[in-house]
Amino acid sequence: MSEHISTRVENPHAPMHTGSGDLYVTIGTQLQDPDRPTFRRLADDHLAWLKQVLVAPAGMGAARHKLTDTGTVILDGPPGSGRTSVARVLLSEYDLGTGVFHELLPGEEDELSLSSPALVGAGDRLLLDLSAATAVQWAAARADLSALRKAVHEQHAHLVVVMPYGFPLDPDLQHYRIKIECPDGLQVFRRHLRMHGVPYEPAPTVTAFLAESRPMREIADFADLVRRAREAAGTDEGFAQWCATARKARDDRRAEIAMFVAGLREAPQRALLITVAMLHGAHADVIHRTAQLLLHTLKSPTDEQPLLERKDLAERLSEIPASTGTDGHVRFTELDYDAAVRAHFWDHMPDLRQPLGTWVAHSVESSGPYVTQELRARLVERLAEQYLRTGRGEGLALLAEDWSTTTANRARLEAAVHALTCGLNDPVQGRSFRQWIYQWCAHRQLKGEFAQVLVQVCADVIASSHPDQALFRLYHLARRERDTTRALEALCDLVATSGRLRRRLLDRLARSPLSPAELRIFLSVCDPEPLNTPYDNGHALIEENGVRESLTSGWRAVLKGLPRAVWHPYAERWLHAATDAGHRGDLLLGLLVGAADRCENQRGTIFAALYASARAAERTALHGTARAAATTDQLLQKISTAQGLGRPAVPPPTTSTGGSTP
Repeated sequence: MSEHISTRVENPHAPMHTGSGDLYVTIGTQLQDPDRPTFRRLADDHLAWLKQVLVAPAGMGAARHKLTDTGTVILDGPPGSGRTSVARVLLSEYDLGTGVFHELLPGEEDELSLSSPALVGAGDRLLLDLSAATAVQWAAARADLSALRKAVHEQHAHLVVVMPYGFPLDPDLQHYRIKIECPDGLQVFRRHLRMHGVPYEPAPTVTAFLAESRPMREIADFADLVRRAREAAGTDEGFAQWCATARKARDDRRAEIAMFVAGLREAPQRALLITVAMLHGAHADVIHRTAQLLLHTLKSPTDEQPLLERKDLAERLSEIPASTGTDGHVRFTELDYDAAVRAHFWDHMPDLRQPLGTWVAHSVESSGPYVTQELRARLVERLAEQYLRTGRGEGLALLAEDWSTTTANRARLEAAVHALTCGLNDPVQGRSFRQWIYQWCAHRQLKGEFAQVLVQVCADVIASSHPDQALFRLYHLARRERDTTRALEALCDLVATSGRLRRRLLDRLARSPLSPAELRIFLSVCDPEPLNTPYDNGHALIEENGVRESLTSGWRAVLKGLPRAVWHPYAERWLHAATDAGHRGDLLLGLLVGAADRCENQRGTIFAALYASARAAERTALHGTARAAATTDQLLQKISTAQGLGRPAVPPPTTSTGGSTP
């Protein structure tokens, strides 16, 4: 299990049409709000928090020097020492604007072997977290580490490996091993308190808590409990009392909660208890309304008493026990009581689980001055916590699908994204969620607005740490979508971040016959500008043999399979780029001619269509018609050579049966 030291989680594209055989999906409701931070910000914020609270353990300086000198470091150390957090912070220091962060997941769907050179792109930052690996998994990874390290060196990338504690390491890799020691627990505790804005004082509870050897995660959790105890405390309480309250909140309260719930026999009492537990800290108006909604969801009889004879909210809250603060928000009187209540009802009333999902879906749709995006997200996260805590990840995934397919609006779609994000971030069940999402994207029938949810999950959540997996999931969504280009746009945005990802997608497209939808994916990702732009190694993608072969295959399929009116704008961009790209411009022209030359019995017609497009492109050239005409002449020479002819004395016609000039 990955270690953490904090518990905070916080090119023009053508219209698409599809070929036969695939399911079509249509996206209607707009999910992405430009004024709202994307879900990718959550990963960025979490990393920023890690960098602030991390107390550098013994060995971190040596690890930093090793990573700088060799591009590779292998972190060793006992569980709970913060090895994975150190790895992430180290890699973040090498974010120089080139390459992507990539957590390697050997053996998962669409993940390359660790020995594959295509795994590493120029300037990439790679994390291989094997802290929880078995002996078999570690042995397999060790066999590939030398090849992986070589690729990292050649691409000026950086690799951090977190090895399983106490496992062997080959002699030739010992040079890269750095031992990480647990930092001082009190320092870690004080650093977290300082970041929470809580002043530290010596206290017996803290001394007793830290007397035992604690994982960094537990210390971070305890500091957060102290913060929350301070926020809930009276003005006469001090640091020692906050710590004592936090320590009590860590106790097992199952028997206490069970006895208390047994004494509440009325449905409204239990509905209010559940509502406060799920919306702890919400305004009293929200608590009242959603408690009534829960009773309605459970089809409980309505209260027939006259309105003025019913218990008011203050009296009802005192029965559970909770109260409304001076800010109008409702909280239990004891710290972390809400978590214990949520766990009790989930564990001991299994028939309540399905209605809770329905209730949460209706609750996030509610509006009002006190219903915020943060409140909705917190409600979804608290429900997701119960599914994940009890190993029911598949139920959470199916719930997110259901929320997206039944009368979905933006609030429900965002709730579905939040639910899947919780599953993806779970250290135990994250892999299962990635597999389910792959099956949905590639094979399953997608109803309602679920495709839109998957686009955002792939683009903002999976791509932040597993870009290769996001790439192919978005590819499958893009080839299946209809009447929208959101998956295609997200796919193009992703490949724009990395030449390696663009190379992988072009290679994938070149490996099989392309449907009309896949042809348009190809046209959208073969933008000549990134193909011509040199990377850290001084070479451009267009100069790589494998990329040129993929481009030639793709253009051949386009020229044979689509009308000229469709591919002309893209060919025009290639022709304009060829005018200004020097020797790489010659490669661009050669690829177009080479693709046309492979069109068998259509080659003559397509050669004429290419020439007509070149003549048309002269009229839109940015640097004048003279330079563009020279490019047309160069294209014509290549066409003549491909046909085994000398330079033609008279240009061929500017129109063809391939389509009229746009």
